[in-house]
Amino acid sequence: MKGLRAVRNWRQLRQRRPALVLPLLGTLVLGGCSGLGGASTDSEAANPTAQSNLGSLSEVIQKHPDDPQAYNLRGSALAAAGSDEAALADFNKAISLDPNYAQAYGNRGLLYRQNGKPDLALADYNKAIAIDGNYAAAYLGRGIVYRQQGRTAQALADFNKSIALRPDNAQAYYNRGLLYQSQHQQQIAIDDFTTALGLTNQRAELFVTRGLSYLAFGDAKSAASDLDEAVQLQPQNVQAWTSRGLAYERLGAKDKAAGSYAKALNLNDKYVPAKEGFTRVGGKAGQSYETF
Repeated sequence: MKGLRAVRNWRQLRQRRPALVLPLLGTLVLGGCSGLGGASTDSEAANPTAQSNLGSLSEVIQKHPDDPQAYNLRGSALAAAGSDEAALADFNKAISLDPNYAQAYGNRGLLYRQNGKPDLALADYNKAIAIDGNYAAAYLGRGIVYRQQGRTAQALADFNKSIALRPDNAQAYYNRGLLYQSQHQQQIAIDDFTTALGLTNQRAELFVTRGLSYLAFGDAKSAASDLDEAVQLQPQNVQAWTSRGLAYERLGAKDKAAGSYAKALNLNDKYVPAKEGFTRVGGKAGQSYETF
């Protein structure tokens, strides 16, 4: 019965040919107005659901050893569980079985990108797009590589294309916002971050990113509001507390700024921007400060 259920689930999934979910948001570098993509995943040992899914998909592969979609699905699950080598092997197998399988190239490209191999990632994204010119995730992934390489015009074109194909994809707006932010086009960046916020539940980093644009735009009040939200959603985020300290420092609320910098230092006492900010506002070690 378990194997039959696995096959049924697989048949439902394979109709969608889903691409591996791209990581939405990573940490912000204070003052750098840039973001680094990345997301942590639970290990299989800590994720019984992932274990069950992988087991079911392996059963499917045993029954259908020549089906590329089964390998692509299991590769996606393995990558989500952090098993990159096994995921790569499954994507390679899927591509060997179907050399025109666009999503397998896209998923492998994402894996290469996450592992610091941009040239291999670009080759796979290019192949995916050549096979399927309407593959929004591949344009997004390629745009991220271009953005990280400083190829601004190409990145913008890919983000625009991805959004045109999938206007509900928060990651595309977020990454285009980062691109505009890096070009000091803060109002346009804010608009994209705002759109992304309306499309995703992964909101803490977006509040930090938009807060940084508000700071660069000279709107410390709006920045403080965003960063208030960020630290409540993600209280262990050092960059969020530090950025919040800067916002309140610019508003002249030195005690609240000191409290934010102190909180950041409690989380990471070696974080230089927090140290510098704490000193600027006259913070003293051992003293209590308000945060809200």
